[in-house]
Amino acid sequence: MTAERPAAGARHNLWAALLLLPLCASALRAETPSLPAVPETASLPALDSAAQTPLVTASQAVPNPAAQSIPNAAAQAAENPVEPGSITGVVMGSEDAVYEGATVTLEPLHRKTTTDGMGSFRIADVPPGRYTLVVAAPGFKTARQALTLDAGQPLALPAIRMEIAPTTTQVLVTPDEREIATQEVHAEEQQRVFGFIPNFYVVYDKNAPPLTKREKFHLAWRTMIDPFTFVGSAAVAGVQQATDAFSGYGQGAEGYADRFGADLGDNEIGTFLGGAVFPSLFHQDPRYLVLGPSSTTRHRIWYALENAVICRGDNRKFQFCYSGLLGSLAAAGISNFYYPAVNRHGASLTFENLGIGIAASGASNIFQEFFVRRWTPHAQVQTDTP
Repeated sequence: MTAERPAAGARHNLWAALLLLPLCASALRAETPSLPAVPETASLPALDSAAQTPLVTASQAVPNPAAQSIPNAAAQAAENPVEPGSITGVVMGSEDAVYEGATVTLEPLHRKTTTDGMGSFRIADVPPGRYTLVVAAPGFKTARQALTLDAGQPLALPAIRMEIAPTTTQVLVTPDEREIATQEVHAEEQQRVFGFIPNFYVVYDKNAPPLTKREKFHLAWRTMIDPFTFVGSAAVAGVQQATDAFSGYGQGAEGYADRFGADLGDNEIGTFLGGAVFPSLFHQDPRYLVLGPSSTTRHRIWYALENAVICRGDNRKFQFCYSGLLGSLAAAGISNFYYPAVNRHGASLTFENLGIGIAASGASNIFQEFFVRRWTPHAQVQTDTP
């Protein structure tokens, strides 16, 4: 009995194992992934009987999907080509007016066109992509507009309004002749030798603009009323009194007063006639125009001497100085009315004094040309007007 129980137990276990074996196989098939089937065309490598290594045999190449896509894409592009588009628009200038002739450039294609009489433009056959439209016109800021064009799209842009470009205008303001002449007269009125002797009839500008009649009379009047004119006549009368010049006046206070009046009358009449009246009648400049250091010394000396008898006209040409000589003659003739009869010598004295005056004028001009300016604190700088 005891020997049959183990045998029966073993039989029971065997039957149980046989019954469970299909179930286990089914479960294994469910859990194990299936392997891909080997293509029938692929050949298995043969094994070398000696080395037991696979022998390389020719086999069919596996096709590459990526390589096959290129000719497919080219074929599709050939069958469906990209259709170009177009760009149109209108350019507006100032005050909403259309602008004709504006240059329109499509970058980066460098395609250019210009606007027509209606301010319109059109750029055709444009491939799809992103572009920059550049609009330029004289007097306006350059306008730039980014755009994207789709395939076959006729793109109509909104009106492009141009802004007026800021302009920088350089204005060179130069004073005219009248302003220059007025400025020079004001400067002349400040010129005093040693700081107190008037030197109003000298201008340091060889090309000085001519004076107007008003300026000629103004300059003469300023000289006539200047305090030094009276001081100078007083000093000359004192010297004449001491040397008993014009003895017909006698001595004492009355004689000094007559000499002072006569000398002051000579100065005032000579300045008024020779500096204002005759220069205005003959259109001549009563001033001495300094030639300046730009010329040679010899030229300056000759220029100073000849300006004793010539002067520059208002037409800028040098001519015989009728105004100055007639002014001196007229003043000498008038003086015969108030000089003592004993000291009058007729016309001979008048012309004798005229000659002395011409020589003194030449010497004065030489001093003006070379020395006086350095003795004058507020003298003009030598500035020759172009």
